[in-house]
Formats: sequence, C-alpha cells, structure tokens
Amino acid sequence: MSLLLGVNIDHVATLRQARYALNPDAPIVEPSILEAARESEAGGADSITIHVREDRRHMQAEDAFLLKREIDLPINLEMANTPEMFTLAVELQPAFVCIVPESREEVTTEGGLDVLKQSATLKTRIPVLQNLGIKVSLFIDPDPKQIAAAGELGVEMIELHTGAFALAEGESRLKELARLQAGADQGQALGLQINAGHGIHHENLQDIFSIKHLSELNIGHTLIARAMFVGLRQSVKEMRDAMAAYQGGEG
Repeated sequence: MSLLLGVNIDHVATLRQARYALNPDAPIVEPSILEAARESEAGGADSITIHVREDRRHMQAEDAFLLKREIDLPINLEMANTPEMFTLAVELQPAFVCIVPESREEVTTEGGLDVLKQSATLKTRIPVLQNLGIKVSLFIDPDPKQIAAAGELGVEMIELHTGAFALAEGESRLKELARLQAGADQGQALGLQINAGHGIHHENLQDIFSIKHLSELNIGHTLIARAMFVGLRQSVKEMRDAMAAYQGGEG
C-alpha cells in the first residue's frame, strides 16, 4: 500500500485573512479555499487537512462546511479538545478528526497533545465522534506514555509530531529519528495506524522514509510555499511523486 498524502491548506486561508479578515463577503475575496482543495486533489492528494483554530486565524468554520459539501476527498479536521470544536466536529462529520494541542500565543503547533492530562474529556468525546463514523487521530510526540494512553482510548490512528526532528541537526537529529521509529513500532504493535506530520519537506523526506509502519504524511506549509512558484497542483504532484519511493522503511 502506498504512502498517503494529506494536504493541509490552512495557509491558503492565512493569505486570504491577511487581506479580507474584516471584509469576508467582498466580491473579490481571494485566494479560494475551494480552488486550493481542488488543485490539491488534481495534484494527487488523498485527503484535505484543515485546522479551524479557536482564534480563527486562518480557516473558518464556513470553510470547513464548504469543503465538506463541494469536494470528493476526505476531510481531516484538526481541532483542539474543547467543547466548541467538539460541537463543530459533530456538526461537520468529517471523515477524520485529528485532535491537537492549541495555544493562542503559538505561531504554529509546537508539540504533541498531552493525552494523559486530557484523558478524562477525550474518553467521553472520542466515542461520540466514532459513533458518527468519524475516525479519530491524536497528534502526539513519540513518547511511550502518550502512545500507550492513545491506545487505551481506542483511537484508530496517531499522528507522530515530526517537528522536533525537522528542526534538529547532527546527533540530535538522529536521536529524534530513533524516537520516531520507536513510537511507530509501539503504535503499530498496539494496532494503530501511524501517520506523521509537521515540518516535513523534500529535504528531510528521505530520513522520514527510514521510519517503518507509516501510512500517511500530512504536509502543508512547504507545499503552499512551493506553490507560489510552480502552482499548487504541481507542488502537490512533486511531493506525491517523491513519496512513491517509500518502501515501509525497508528500502
């Protein structure tokens, strides 16, 4: 089975909000979130990832419902573990939900979800989502206790946070890669689908390929950045083509 690509188009909305946050109904609002999703699909995306943050800095709830209504690809909703976002997920009923940590002060997600700390609320919310046919993922660091806690909650997937690996150099990079492999091994032994995301780009993709058991990569910023020069369809296609070389960490 080939490695799946989830394309995160949040930063298309970032550009839109920079100009039209205070005038969302202007007849010249651009760029189009819907067109971004369609171009991603044309480039080979397997799913579309969006993060409706509490401060609405990029994606809006209306964007989520528009995409759910108008595109054929599965929607992966990244969301904080809050009552507001839980209600949104229940109403939207995306194919997937990925529960992530969230802080209004951060520029982007800075680490994995503390599953142990939030287990009480997760234990009540996750079954509700699953009963609606939504598959649930937890965005977590490759920490054995967090992975074990995710397994106990009965989620279908975990997404390993690759941000620390992406920023590391030298020996630290090798240590982070080893942590990711250990996390993937542990998650696979627990019967979890293993996804990965954050800071993945062409320059570190070969290192990511050394990790066994991966099912999906969720990639956003680098695809949008590259799209400025070659277009989003081509940017996604380039990543899709590069990912075809993954051999389950065995190559």
